[in-house]
Amino acid sequence: MIQAHNLQQSLKLSALVYGVWRLADDTDTSITHTRAKIDACLAQGISSFDHADIYGDYQCEQLFGKALAQAPELRSQMQLISKCNIAIPSAKFPQRSVKHYDTSAAYINSSVNNSLKNLHTDYLDLLMLHRPDPFMDAPKTAAVLDQLIDSGKVRAIGVSNFMPSDWRLLQKYMQHKIIVNQIEINLLQQKSFTDGTLAEMQIDDIRAMAWSPLAGGQLFSDSSAALRLQPLLSRLAEEHQCDVDHIAIAWLLSHPAGIIPVLGTNNLQRIENLGKACQVKLDRQSWFALYSAAAGCEVA
Repeated sequence: MIQAHNLQQSLKLSALVYGVWRLADDTDTSITHTRAKIDACLAQGISSFDHADIYGDYQCEQLFGKALAQAPELRSQMQLISKCNIAIPSAKFPQRSVKHYDTSAAYINSSVNNSLKNLHTDYLDLLMLHRPDPFMDAPKTAAVLDQLIDSGKVRAIGVSNFMPSDWRLLQKYMQHKIIVNQIEINLLQQKSFTDGTLAEMQIDDIRAMAWSPLAGGQLFSDSSAALRLQPLLSRLAEEHQCDVDHIAIAWLLSHPAGIIPVLGTNNLQRIENLGKACQVKLDRQSWFALYSAAAGCEVA
């Protein structure tokens, strides 16, 4: 079984998180098929599910929630994560003429209430602001986030794609601790290891969640970096008796910062095997061999 991370007293997340952003893209969006995905995750100890209000043109939370409505006993076995503040023009919101960010109290409260309704739950384990908002009124945004925790609608607050100055501005006005930052980290996106982002997160006791841990499939493309990596990934996969994507995920899991990969696939067989990545233990030299192959040069 996959071990859980205790981020704070009120929040425990599984070492792997299942990302629900592609749920509406599946050819089968039935309750039965969605339930099969949930069950496959829970059977391995993947108990954390990552949503956002906008996923699937505002449909994914509803699709997932239908399965919870049919089997409400599942709620106590999982952690529900959602994100908000990206406002997308959609038939559902005809008044919007431009994609924008909205960190106002009205928008955040409305998004959370819709997520609770769609997911058939009375609280979110974790709410994250999806993107930094250049028009954010930090004291007012901080106040509404604190109020959501105090009201019991949200257990914990995180952010996504934030740089240190972004989360520190928000944290300055918050009573509750920002505990997670979801950023892009993978073998082809290594900048957070060297630009200070991951180090600053560890200094501030903010856990890293990694979106696009397989680089959106680019690890298996014909790009120069991918072609350098593929022989090494294949060799390590054979050595550890697993698939190459398990090696790429294990590369993140092996980092001492405790990175939590967010994995999204609609393929039930792949979902059933996600946990194998947690069984792979990469040593320091293997980690740097992958790091260097992706970068195209050895470390200085």
